[in-house]
Amino acid sequence: MNEIIKGILERRSVRKYKPDMVPRELIDQIVEAGTYAASGKGKQSPIIVAVTDKATRDRLAEMNREIMGVKSDTFYGAPVVLIVLAEKDSPHRVYDGSLVMGNLMLAAHALGLGSCWIHRARQEFETEEGKEMLKKWGIEGEYEGIGHCILGYPDGPEPKAHPRKPNYVYYVE
Repeated sequence: MNEIIKGILERRSVRKYKPDMVPRELIDQIVEAGTYAASGKGKQSPIIVAVTDKATRDRLAEMNREIMGVKSDTFYGAPVVLIVLAEKDSPHRVYDGSLVMGNLMLAAHALGLGSCWIHRARQEFETEEGKEMLKKWGIEGEYEGIGHCILGYPDGPEPKAHPRKPNYVYYVE
């Protein structure tokens, strides 16, 4: 089987991580893969913020928990958070950012890491605190949070795929 297709079929969302930090070389490879995602009219409206600082990661997790209304770690212990944001004025922002997220997760899997898409980035970066974070990080302009791609070493067995639903695909011939 083709290696790319094999990776697509095998990748699963991981929801339990070891605390071990992912080496920068692997993060760089994953982020680079994200930058090669297709984008509407080739405009490349998304940006990626790689968070490895524990205090920042923990604050983002707290903001995410508050929005979701839970007490558990919505980042499942993952030490790395890749935030995907896209220019608010781009009509393709959600689609472009979603393709970046897909590339990030597939690249993580290819490198033996776990990943999971965590929602609520839009709500986080609509807050004054979220806007201040972007400003502090040197990000100028109006951005919408698309998602968080958490990364790390899985702590436990690899999740198995659920059977595919019936009538997933329709052919018109």
